[in-house]
Amino acid sequence: MLAVCLIQTQACSSRSVKAATVKAEQDRKPAPEFALKDADGKTVHLSDYKGKVVLLDFFATWCGPCKIEIPWFMEAERRNKDRGFAVLGVSMDDEGWEVVKPFLAELGVNYRVVIGNDATAGMYGGVDALPTTFLIDREGRIAAVHVGLASKKDFTDGIEQLLQNTAPAVTLNNDGRPRAE
Repeated sequence: MLAVCLIQTQACSSRSVKAATVKAEQDRKPAPEFALKDADGKTVHLSDYKGKVVLLDFFATWCGPCKIEIPWFMEAERRNKDRGFAVLGVSMDDEGWEVVKPFLAELGVNYRVVIGNDATAGMYGGVDALPTTFLIDREGRIAAVHVGLASKKDFTDGIEQLLQNTAPAVTLNNDGRPRAE
């Protein structure tokens, strides 16, 4: 529970933290795989989202900056879900679904949420502050990390950049072979 104490004392300040820009493809590391339960008791694996751009948000119901960002993530989910984008929330609340379900209902959260734990946080580098948000590319690699409250524009720009970064179209010759450009 030391991690929770650190999270509570270091995180949730209203000061904005400069967000990381989207990393070059060669600098991206694979996002760690996990298996966590959603509100329906179903196991969710990060690999379930392979092929999509994912915003993975570690948050808590008591975290003020988290409450600021969540509506932005709901909007991003609504606007981009048909483009291969998904938001996945990871609640770090010790009380679990008892506090998380009412919180999600009150805000009308439109994306999937799972309950995280110290082991999952550890796989992602320790998640020492909340919110901590990862943008994951379609290949399952971490493209950006935002620690603390980032701006809505930082998220919107990063999501858009990752959604546009798809394999370039290949022009074919009449015989069906790729044309040299």
